[in-house]
Amino acid sequence: MKYTELQVTTNFSFLRGASHPEELVEQAEIYGYTKIAITDRNTFAGIVRAYAATKDKKIKIIPACRLDLFDGQSLLVYPTGKDAYSGLCRLLTTGNLRAEKGECHLYKTDVYAYAKGNKFVVVPPDTLDPSFNFDPSFEIIVKEYREAFGKNLYIAATRRY
Repeated sequence: MKYTELQVTTNFSFLRGASHPEELVEQAEIYGYTKIAITDRNTFAGIVRAYAATKDKKIKIIPACRLDLFDGQSLLVYPTGKDAYSGLCRLLTTGNLRAEKGECHLYKTDVYAYAKGNKFVVVPPDTLDPSFNFDPSFEIIVKEYREAFGKNLYIAATRRY
């Protein structure tokens, strides 16, 4: 069975990821993956080194990032072409310009303005209530995202141990 990891965080996501992009590419190759998506938080910082590490390997990098928003649930974003990638870069620049160095302040309206050509995956909240249900507000935000992104919205599934 082929598998593609769609949410890989490098050490460029400070206090979130521990491995260098080159190490992640090497491990993915050992696992036999043909592709991985680098999804650092509010940045494309890890993609360049990951891409360089694929030289002479049979693995490709899917350019992406995770957007942690001030007023909405986090999103994984996968540009589908050059225009979408360019728009996502402009979105990240917008967030960087309104924040101190090392931070990126993004809002849902920012994402909506640069949504064209991107695929979005909403990341469920980290916590569940004691009966293993999500907060009802998650359903509301998913409906809002669905209205904004249409068929380009998906929901991430994560196995928790």
